[in-house]
Amino acid sequence: MFVFLFLLSAILFGLGFLNPLWWVAAAVLLFTLVHHGRRRGSESGYGQYREDRDRRDRWDRRYRRQNRERWAREDRRSQDDHR
Repeated sequence: MFVFLFLLSAILFGLGFLNPLWWVAAAVLLFTLVHHGRRRGSESGYGQYREDRDRRDRWDRRYRRQNRERWAREDRRSQDDHR
């Protein structure tokens, strides 16, 4: 798919000699390909796992801090209910 889109951008660049608007289309397509390629490469493997883990840890810390007292009350209530 990447090769097909790259060929399409080369064809659009060639057509740009007839009408400069095709150069704009080729530039947009190439920008999209490069941007998508960077994002796609960073989303795989250990790097993505580490980013997800860090994001989850930050969320857990924030959520724990905000709700610590409420959880303590709920724990006390549940312990009292079980007695």
